[in-house]
Amino acid sequence: MAQSGAQLDPELLSCCLCLDLLKDPVATSCGHNYCRKCLQHHWDVEEVRRVYSCPQCRTTFTPRPVLEKNTMLAALVENLKKTGHQAAPADHCYAGAGDVACDFCTGRKLKAFKSCLVCRASYCDSHLQPHLRSSTFQRHKLVDPTQQLQENICPRHDEVMKMFCRTDQQMICYLCSVDEHKGHHIVAAASERTERQRELEMTRQEIQQRTQHKEEDLKVLQKEVKSINGSADKAVKDSEDIFIQMIRLVGKRRCEVQQQVRSTQEAEVSRVKELQKKLEQEITELKRRDAELDKISHTLDHSQFLHNFSSLPALSQSPDSSRLEIRPLRYFDDVTAAVSKLRDKIQEVLMETCANISWTVRNVDVSLNEPEPRSREDFLRYSRQIILDPNTVNYQLLLTEEDRKVTFVKEVQSYCDHPDRFTHKNQVLSRESLTGRCYWEVEWRGEMIGVAVAYRNISRQLENSAFGLNDKSWRLICSQGQYKFFHNSIWTWFPGPQSSRVGVYLDHRAGLLCFYNVSETMQLLHRVQTTFTQPLHAGLRIVPDSSAQLSLKMTV
Repeated sequence: MAQSGAQLDPELLSCCLCLDLLKDPVATSCGHNYCRKCLQHHWDVEEVRRVYSCPQCRTTFTPRPVLEKNTMLAALVENLKKTGHQAAPADHCYAGAGDVACDFCTGRKLKAFKSCLVCRASYCDSHLQPHLRSSTFQRHKLVDPTQQLQENICPRHDEVMKMFCRTDQQMICYLCSVDEHKGHHIVAAASERTERQRELEMTRQEIQQRTQHKEEDLKVLQKEVKSINGSADKAVKDSEDIFIQMIRLVGKRRCEVQQQVRSTQEAEVSRVKELQKKLEQEITELKRRDAELDKISHTLDHSQFLHNFSSLPALSQSPDSSRLEIRPLRYFDDVTAAVSKLRDKIQEVLMETCANISWTVRNVDVSLNEPEPRSREDFLRYSRQIILDPNTVNYQLLLTEEDRKVTFVKEVQSYCDHPDRFTHKNQVLSRESLTGRCYWEVEWRGEMIGVAVAYRNISRQLENSAFGLNDKSWRLICSQGQYKFFHNSIWTWFPGPQSSRVGVYLDHRAGLLCFYNVSETMQLLHRVQTTFTQPLHAGLRIVPDSSAQLSLKMTV
């Protein structure tokens, strides 16, 4: 047994609180061992907070654990004692950088176990014993080891600050409470600590809850990034495949045109060569007849001349109409013109389509959904500066108030011709294109008004250019106490409160368009959920004896 005990390391069987061999050893649930009395005393000091901790790893326990004897360690300690060994302080019990050292240790200082606010000194467990056993130190205030002892001393009265002034929000001593803090709301520091501890825990709970929400949002964003990358990669690949298909299609049509041209070329050249061969044969025959006639013409005997001439066969008829008609020939120039026309048409389609593609790419919705605004203050966060476009206004509409107000007039206005001008309907569009989230208000007077949004490429001259009578515009007709909503010639009628102010809320990416009656509250009149494929413009349609004004000077 002695031999076995001699092999034991005394430091492994020592208590880090008293630095001696374990006496009546007990173990905490975190795996550290102490003398029963040392650990009980440590927890007695912590009784005020009702939170008990392991002196080594600071693991906390609630409620106070019941200590059970570690019989195996007790047996090992007894064996070690028989060998005459005594435990020396372990290295981890000595004070290092950042630790509070015992003020009474000589040589290498041990870690402080407690600090005394009255003595203004820190003590290891051995030097702390007088404070624990002698009644002289009964009123001394022991706290966890700290290097800021002076901060707990009143600089004015040199007393320990045990009270807290809620009026001035500062720690004070008992002399302060009857001096400059007299009449203030003063409580014990422990009571204030309890209250603040409760607030701290509530704040921590809120922080933890917010952290949890933020972490959940972070996961959503990480998933969003993955989705964006996946969608972008797929779009690039699919677009590449489609462009390759278009290139192949154009290449196929090019080959077909080349083959058709070559086939026609071959047929026409063959036909011309047939005519050429026939003409060459006729020329040869004519030259032969001409030679015979020339020979007969030189016959001296009259009788022989007449005989030979009469025996010649008659010359075949060759009317002038059979001659080739000489005229300017275009040959295949028309083919070139047709292909050039196709090129111009493809270029035009590509320009318009690519512009739409670019706009679609720029406006890909990669943002998280924000809550819809509810109060007018919320809506005004999305207010946009809306100016009416003079190049679109009808000839019987007058713009005033810095192009914010439009009025129907009987006199035809002398506006210059412009391709964007509405010629058949009393309408006008805004200059600004609208994307994202936008809000604006219209104040109107008269019998009726149309509040609308439309794509820029809506027809200007045709009868169906009226807002709401096509698939490029949406219009709310406001009259006294009733409303009609039009889109693509389909309309919906509904009653509503009489109001001279209408708010329009647009969430372009979400495909949301809402019309509100604006008074003390925001009352929804009509809601549209669709998909917008182009930027929108605000629009107004005015009937006789009516006017409308963009009533908000909005900021971008």
